[in-house]
Amino acid sequence: MFLTLPKSDRQQQATAFSQIPHDLFEAIAELKQQLNAVILAHYYQEPDLQDVADYIGDSLGLSQTAANCQADVIVFLGVHFMAETAKIFNPNKQVLLPDLNAGCSLADSCPPAQFAEFKAKHPDHLVISYINCSAAIKAMSDIICTSANAVAIVNQIPKDRPIIFAPDRNLGRYVAEQTGRDLVLWQGACIVHEIFSERKLVELKQEHPHAEIIAHPECEPNVLRHADYIGSTTGLLKYVQTSSSQAFIVVTEEGVIHQMQKMAPDKLLIPAPPDNGCACNQCPHMRLNTLEKLYLAMKHRTPEVTLDESIRLAALRPMQRMLDMSK
Repeated sequence: MFLTLPKSDRQQQATAFSQIPHDLFEAIAELKQQLNAVILAHYYQEPDLQDVADYIGDSLGLSQTAANCQADVIVFLGVHFMAETAKIFNPNKQVLLPDLNAGCSLADSCPPAQFAEFKAKHPDHLVISYINCSAAIKAMSDIICTSANAVAIVNQIPKDRPIIFAPDRNLGRYVAEQTGRDLVLWQGACIVHEIFSERKLVELKQEHPHAEIIAHPECEPNVLRHADYIGSTTGLLKYVQTSSSQAFIVVTEEGVIHQMQKMAPDKLLIPAPPDNGCACNQCPHMRLNTLEKLYLAMKHRTPEVTLDESIRLAALRPMQRMLDMSK
């Protein structure tokens, strides 16, 4: 989702950038105290942003943290749907996102109007939506899931109840294989996870024959079939820590390698290459957030993420149901 700032705001931002303090880490720490703020970051953020955060997690962990947040201000280092999720749980708190243009290709692949038509064609189906979707899609869903709990949630649904799974077709296909359920899939996808090259992955494995391939279930099936382990972002982190292997080819957004290296400093971590000229695969939306933008967002308490109250309340119900089913 790209929400372009008005020209006046862009001019104000340019002026503000000229006033960035020398020690951003110290300045951000001071602002955090002044605002009684908490900084939440996704594993796909750049290392400096992960290091300045109070909590780093995947979508499930971030949702659970946001639901129990005691701060007055929540600063979200992630993408727009993640900040929306924090607002869903915290209507009376200010939620800041350093760059409103930090959208999500997967969320954008499921326009609400088109999804409403799709849902209307399957009136008897329960709708389970992956958390990587807009608040409007969450509001049309019965249950939200993450890659960490999708299989467990589908397994809790009676087998005679038909299910729509949205918006990620690859995660939905993986969940269907793991559960044996015949899911009706919305055909959305994540640009980061669908661009991994099978050919380059096989070549990398030949260069590192002792390395295990670990992959996120949002990847395409032809890539997943080479994986020794498939799991959520947190699942991948835990696997690197506990596996006896000393080398891993990591098939997900390479920002997670920063935390992997911290948790397993003696292990070799190799980012899997995408099907282009790059050596690693980064989410361009996640990378719009920077340390400078974080400072400015906290200093000026903008950009702020807001939601229509009817959408927020409708989205809260399936989010809460997910948390209840994940206990």
